[in-house]
Amino acid sequence: MIVPDRMAGVTAAAAVPEQVVPYVCAVAGSQPQRVGSCVGYASGGEFVLVGYPLHDPRDTGAMIAAVDQALQLPGLRRITVIGPVRPPQAPEKSPLVLDGYMSVPVPHPPPVQKLRNLLRRAGRELAITRDRTCGDEHMALIQHYLDGRHLAPGTRHIFRQLPRYLEISSGSLMLSARLSDGRLAAFSVGEFGSLHTAFYMFCFRRPGLAPPGSTDLLLAALLAEARERGQTRMNLGLGVNAGVGFFKRKWGAAPFLPYVQVSWEPAAPKLFQRLRGFFGG
Repeated sequence: MIVPDRMAGVTAAAAVPEQVVPYVCAVAGSQPQRVGSCVGYASGGEFVLVGYPLHDPRDTGAMIAAVDQALQLPGLRRITVIGPVRPPQAPEKSPLVLDGYMSVPVPHPPPVQKLRNLLRRAGRELAITRDRTCGDEHMALIQHYLDGRHLAPGTRHIFRQLPRYLEISSGSLMLSARLSDGRLAAFSVGEFGSLHTAFYMFCFRRPGLAPPGSTDLLLAALLAEARERGQTRMNLGLGVNAGVGFFKRKWGAAPFLPYVQVSWEPAAPKLFQRLRGFFGG
């Protein structure tokens, strides 16, 4: 899959991972499209609008204007909007998904003593290597993670598309943590295609094999990469659950942007409704 060159500016301005066009194209197979000051992704009659305006992810007025434009797309059957607020165009009873992105500054302040000790211990037992491809070892680690959890089919699909994402995103970077005998204990994937925001995309570890602090050591390496590239923050993603949120707060993560997701089926135009009634539809 080739991501259109005209979308390179979207990724360069990305503040949330859904604005990293190669990532979304790899995991969803949808077609990116600019809508006002936002980006969205079309797949059949469905459209997902990432309602964080590229010039300012908190500009709710620009988000609302982009929703208006998206609702005029031909052939639209269902629309999903994610953004900082619930769009007023959404029907009142449309279900909401609420969460929030968390971030840390880059350069990152020195970690607290307990975390420094954890990093020191993990650093004695692990070697970090840079990889561009997701091999059998990495996929086995992903499968081990999937086997031990009840996850939505869409989440499972995203994880299994990791090799494709690494293939088409020039801004992606995979770091592997290996024991002295070469076995893969854990790995993380970061995204650095945005000019100002780095992204902590994925992390997997092998319980019972990965020493304590393995994922912390990988995050520290990704933060060092972001510092070298001149980025000013790392988006650690959504809170998701208590365990994930605890890990991020341990690193001093703070709320960055609200996440509100809502989906609905737009009402058919009145003319179409009259014609359908006339023909007995």
